This record gives sequence, structure tokens and C-alpha cells, in this order.
Amino acid sequence: MDQIQAKMDECMLVCVYYGPNGEKLIKRGAKIAGRLNCPLYILTVNDADADDLDHEKNQYLEFWERLAKEYNATDFIIKSNDKRPVSRVISQVAKEIHATQVIIGQTAKSRWKEMTKGSLINSLLKELPFVDLHIIAVTRGLKNYQEEHFEKGVRAYLVKTDGGRYRLSFNHTNACAYEGIFFKEIGTDFNNGVFKFMKENRMIDVHVTDDYVQDEMPSHQKAENTKT
Repeated sequence: MDQIQAKMDECMLVCVYYGPNGEKLIKRGAKIAGRLNCPLYILTVNDADADDLDHEKNQYLEFWERLAKEYNATDFIIKSNDKRPVSRVISQVAKEIHATQVIIGQTAKSRWKEMTKGSLINSLLKELPFVDLHIIAVTRGLKNYQEEHFEKGVRAYLVKTDGGRYRLSFNHTNACAYEGIFFKEIGTDFNNGVFKFMKENRMIDVHVTDDYVQDEMPSHQKAENTKT
């Protein structure tokens, strides 16, 4: 009985930021919460108002909301237009929901910054001394990669050609198979870059060279647009 009560007293908070790693963190948090038989909360923090978020960020929010429902999260918390340090927002939410477990992601680059300048993790350790902090190693998201190698993302579409390939287009027509965000490589006059789109509850990246998708498109997807 004591062991059951201890598990009921646990509470998991997963902190996600825009990029492909959010899904990994949510699944990890859901797995631990399931093992502990405890409530699961998901938190994301925006420094801008929710109405000012771009198309890509709104796609991630919708995706995470679906994951929250899939894993029976108690709440998906969105803190928008909050100018406070992220660590302050996380610690406030953690205290409000009585979280005992907090999950965040960290890249190799952020670990180096932690050693030289301090970090979000150090701040959380100070502000939440009685919380178990789970630091999950993640890959660098497209956001960071984009800042160094790509121009700002723009809305774009993929059109399936008669030869079965997918061609990039910036005009929406009935022939468009997928809608997403195209990140053009810096320093090129050609449409080379990465096209990101949501399909079957997953964020998918494909590489584009000279207007054409170079990667194999994921299976079990409809190629035709259902819009009329």
C-alpha cells in the first residue's frame, strides 16, 4: 500500500520546445509516468503571443496536443507571451502542479554552453532542488540547423509529377499533395533545402534539390490532396 501511495504522489512534467525532439521527450515522459502510475503534464513556453506563432510552430503545437491526448496527459500547458527566463516559468508550473519529475532535452552544444556560461539546467537545479530532473540527450533540431544554414521558412507545397516524383511549388492548386514549410539553403540561387510537413501525426523532413524531393517519401500516405 505504501508503495502504491508513493507512486500516486509522483507527478511528471515534460518540457518541450519547437523541433523534432519534442515527440521523443513526450514519449519518454509518458513511459516513465506509466511506470510510476502518475499524472503526466506537458509544457511549452513561448516568448511571443500564441496568435503570432508561425505556421511551423502551430503545426508542432497541434502535434503535441494530439500526443497529449494519445498518452492521456492531465494537461498540455502553453505559456505564451512570457518574457521571464524559461527556468522561472518551468519552476513555477512545476510547483503549481506539484511535479516530482521533470524532463527536458539537451544537445551536445548546450552542454558545452553549460560548462562555460551556465544553463537552464543549472537554474532548474537551484530552483527545484527536490525534483528529479531527467536530462534527455537530443539531436540538434532543425531550428538550430536553420539558423546557421537556412533562410527563414516559407509556406510551400509538394506536387506529385507524372513520373512519380515530388516537385516543390509555392502556389496552392488542386494538384498539391502536401503542404508544409520550405527552408532554403543560404547562398544558393536554386531551390535547395529542406521541406517539413505533418503527416499521420508525425513531422517529416525531406531534402529538396533543384525543386525536386530527393528522399523516398514515407509509405502509407495518400499522394492526392483531398481539398476541393
